Amino acid sequence: MNIEQSRFNMVEQQIRPWDVLNPEVLSLLFVVKREEFVPAAYRALAFSDLEIPLPEGETMFAPKLEARILQELALQPHESVLEVGAGSGYLAALLAYQADHVTTYEIKPALQTLAQQNLARAEIKNVTVVAGDGLQTHDETQYDAIVLSGSLPELPQQMLQRLRVGGRLLSFIGTAPVLSAQLTTRTSAEKFATRKLFETYVKPLVGAEQFSHFKF
Repeated sequence: MNIEQSRFNMVEQQIRPWDVLNPEVLSLLFVVKREEFVPAAYRALAFSDLEIPLPEGETMFAPKLEARILQELALQPHESVLEVGAGSGYLAALLAYQADHVTTYEIKPALQTLAQQNLARAEIKNVTVVAGDGLQTHDETQYDAIVLSGSLPELPQQMLQRLRVGGRLLSFIGTAPVLSAQLTTRTSAEKFATRKLFETYVKPLVGAEQFSHFKF
């Protein structure tokens, strides 16, 4: 497999057609080597338009979804990011190149180890991988951007409170078979504005059913 040709084809045939046109985002996909975050058994599929299996029954997002997340968040170099669901660490790596620091929670031990190993091998030093449930943590630190790397039936109020004013939260809300990707911006201390981006399906976050009673 010609890796660089496959990477180029991924960008031109999958990602650009999905309205990802930000040149910084497109360039970043050539800098952070996706194949190094894919389990060895699936490395030949690293640039395919599909979700790649990870340990403990989880999957990596398809490349076009990762790129779209980056474009929608429009991160700045001084900003801090919270990710819930580290997976292989690849999305955290992409976020880390655009932001000042990324804190990513992973509830499954095998994935926490995988993400830490992948990030260390890629020499990405501004990501902290935390073991635990990022939805239930008692840490009240606020962030400029939050990414929920799995779906929820409703958006929990406590996650919104972890946004700084001006901060953005990218989430996947709803139930199968169709969910909405949406971007929620904290416009003031008390107000939030939500914009639906597109319809898709992603696997629920572990413990997602706990939040089905929240209405916002």
